[in-house]
Formats: sequence, C-alpha cells, structure tokens
Amino acid sequence: MSWLVRMQIDAETAYSLGIRTSYDWHRRLWECFPNVPDARRDFLTRVDYLEGAFRVWVVGRRQPSRPAWCPVSAFSVKEITTAFFQHRFYVFDLRANPVRAIVQRGPKGDPLLGLTGKRRRGKRVPLVRTDDLRTWLRNKAEARCRDQAGRNVPGGFRVVEEWPLEITRPVDFHFGKEGRDAYHSGVQFRGTLEVTDRDHFVETYHAGIGGAKGFGFGLFLLAPITPDRDHQ
Repeated sequence: MSWLVRMQIDAETAYSLGIRTSYDWHRRLWECFPNVPDARRDFLTRVDYLEGAFRVWVVGRRQPSRPAWCPVSAFSVKEITTAFFQHRFYVFDLRANPVRAIVQRGPKGDPLLGLTGKRRRGKRVPLVRTDDLRTWLRNKAEARCRDQAGRNVPGGFRVVEEWPLEITRPVDFHFGKEGRDAYHSGVQFRGTLEVTDRDHFVETYHAGIGGAKGFGFGLFLLAPITPDRDHQ
C-alpha cells in the first residue's frame, strides 16, 4: 500500500513560510509525516513551479497528513492500489538528477583512497548531452541501483524508444545549506515505458530514480495507457 499527495500552494503562502529553495521544501515536506522524528526518509517529492504557485507531489508507503500551512482545499491524497501497477505500458513524467562520477586521482594518476582504505567517492558531474541523458535513463531502467551485496538491481522497465522521448535541457536548482551555496542539475524526461518485471518496477517507483531524491528528484508521475488506442 502506498499514497500519492497533490498540493497546490500559492507563492505568497510559500514565501511567508520561508520557502525559497529545494532545501526549504525538503525540510517542510517532512511535516506530511508528523510524530516520526527518527524515521528514515522513505518518501519522494516533486515541486513544479507554476505562475504564482507551486504544485507539490509526495509519494510514500506511509499515509501522509495535511500540513497546517496547506489549505484543506489545496490538499488531496489517494491510495495507490496494487491494481494501478497491473498495466504493461505507462506514459511517464520524470524530473531526475542525472550525473556521472569521476574518479578522484592523485598526482601519479592513482585513485585517491579514504581513511578506511577504500577508493574515495567520485566527484559527481551533471550530464548535459542528450545522448548521454538517454543512455543514463536506459541504464537506470536496466539496473536501478546496487544492493548491499553490490549486485545491480533491475529497474523493472524499459523506455519505449519507438515512441517519442522528450528530454529537456538541464536546469540548475540552487539552494543554501550550512552556510554554503550548492545546486542540483535537473532534467525532465517525458515518454512511454513498458514494465518488464512488475515487482522490480514497483520497488523502483517507490525508491525513485537517480540521486538527490530528498531534494525533489526521482519521482515518477505515471498514467497507464493502451498503446493500440493511445498511440495511433
């Protein structure tokens, strides 16, 4: 069982709450899950910037509550039933943070090691070329992430490349944290996917795609379709 929340917050309300950046939303949307201060962040969010307002989406396995700052009329929540995941094809809208890791090397070209003796985490660089972004999404469909044993976990779907795939130009989402400026690069993908492994796809839907998921990236907006009817 999981839940999908949709909120529409006018800009005046958001600014009165001190919401200016993706990090501000990151903190505020915790209020959809009160009374669990020690819980691991197990929900996804997305904020669409409209003219004079923000449309906010939240997906989680715990039932969310309406924050006090969100008007009753602006808050809707629906249960995502197992029947929703029984379709084969979906159109999707995904805002993600596609990056690649560059290995950090010393003067002699050797990979730098951390205090534990393991290779340092690679520097993450945003992907910008359309071909690289297309490949990144395809790879995420085939292997969403690595499990604790280091094995690739399938995403459970494939992008239907026979039909149009729209990829927007990267947009930088700036925010301040702990007195320093930072940003995430966001890219929007819109297209059609085919489910190849239902169980893995359901897990991918709830886990999200790519990095920076706590900052509004990785959430799939989905609508089931019948290709023969909808792609004539």
